[in-house]
Amino acid sequence: MISPLSLIGLVIYKKLFYTGKRMTMPNFLIIGAAKAGTTALYAALEQHPQVYMSPFKEPNFFAFEGETLDCPPGTKKSSYLSKCNTSLEAYQKQFQNVSNEIAIGEASPSYLYHPKAPERIHHYIPDAKLIAILRNPVDRAYSNFLHHIREGFETCTDFAQALEEEENRISDNWWWGFYYLQTGFYYSQLQRYFDRFDPSQIKVYLYEDLNRNLLNVLRDVFQFLQVDERFIPDTATRYNVSGVPKNTLIYNFLTQQNIIKEPFKRLVPDKLRKRLVSHLKHQTLAKPELSPRVRSRLIQVYREDILQLQDLLQRNLSIWLE
Repeated sequence: MISPLSLIGLVIYKKLFYTGKRMTMPNFLIIGAAKAGTTALYAALEQHPQVYMSPFKEPNFFAFEGETLDCPPGTKKSSYLSKCNTSLEAYQKQFQNVSNEIAIGEASPSYLYHPKAPERIHHYIPDAKLIAILRNPVDRAYSNFLHHIREGFETCTDFAQALEEEENRISDNWWWGFYYLQTGFYYSQLQRYFDRFDPSQIKVYLYEDLNRNLLNVLRDVFQFLQVDERFIPDTATRYNVSGVPKNTLIYNFLTQQNIIKEPFKRLVPDKLRKRLVSHLKHQTLAKPELSPRVRSRLIQVYREDILQLQDLLQRNLSIWLE
């Protein structure tokens, strides 16, 4: 005779494994890094007919499973946090519309930084293919800072000051994206993945690779995911460009909902409209130069990690030390 506890377990088991589409999981992940081209890669993969990407780019499930994301310091009120999936059921709903796609994925840059992510990924999808894009950690940190300035999140107007505040922010449990310095130690972050996954499951690209020849990178990614490598996506749009708005009123008009833009939405095709708005947004942004003194200091901080990463990837990263 089956005990009540066993019966409950059987019901849960059936619910988890025999409910069809609702329980689909991804078979590949873009794990980071932040401000290194993950949005561009996500957008290109989303266009491929044999690839299914989660409707929301950054579910963050493997970084924050079981946690309550109640507006951590630094995030303000944000719809972004409300879309993060911290329960398995909510996460799997991201993939409920998968049909016959070969590659099923999502892109959450938090996975590279958060130490619990590799273990959780290995637990749920041990055969997953993992893609990382790495950017010069100094440039990445400064770009991340300017991104937060652009969005009105950053309380420090000076990058050096924000770096000085980082230890306090970590202690006060700010959102991980404000850890400008800590998120750039790629060697230790990637090593956690190489410790748990076979190297054949991991692809690492450099931001310079994307800038030099994005289509070559995409062909290689398509090969890695075993989808048609002949497909050529539209890569004209630039995504998530960081900078400081030259005119806050104009930038807010372009980025926030308002009734004046509604007729424009109806008259102009969605794809063309998004490209035009993206172009105009970038025209309103200025990118102040990083102080040579701060750059030099950060290079020294990252030097040992960069040299170790160079050995791990067998790639020359000397340009990051200049």
